Amino acid sequence: MDLKELLQYFNESETIGEDPEAIELMRFYCREAQKITMEINTKYHEPEELHELFEKLTGKPVGEHFGIFPPFYTDFGKNITIGKKVFINAGCKFQDQGGIIIGDGALIGHGVVLATLNHDLNPAKRQQLHPGKIVIGKGVWIGANATVTAGVTIGDNAVVAAGAVVTKDVPADTIVGGIPARILKRIDE
Repeated sequence: MDLKELLQYFNESETIGEDPEAIELMRFYCREAQKITMEINTKYHEPEELHELFEKLTGKPVGEHFGIFPPFYTDFGKNITIGKKVFINAGCKFQDQGGIIIGDGALIGHGVVLATLNHDLNPAKRQQLHPGKIVIGKGVWIGANATVTAGVTIGDNAVVAAGAVVTKDVPADTIVGGIPARILKRIDE
């Protein structure tokens, strides 16, 4: 199994944890992500260097005019896709095995958590993981300390209020907030 096959396994599986080869390869890339995030987080880097380090972390090109304020944490790194003009503020945590896609012009606030995995509810199978891709549309703004859970899509130009816990899809051009997040109002230009 190679990285391409592993990503296909993550993106198409309903359960992760039953294939020992996939788990071992995931652990390899998790250790690699730890090394790269330590490099990102433990010394100053010019914006161009951070762009390069993030491309190394994700294993793919990052959109132009990408910005990030460390520290940044991820436990895998290879299933993150970043559009153009994306900004990620300090202290964010991305659990990306299930896949994270961030659209052009998105703004990710301080301490945001994007969590793409759930553990099985059956105690006998608790080690098994259930992935769900998070898709963040173009022009989305996610406020500080918000959490977005597995399988959620946030529509273009939506705003997630600070501290919200998003457990369901967010329509485009809306503001959501609360725990769990609910629509507060529509954005009218």
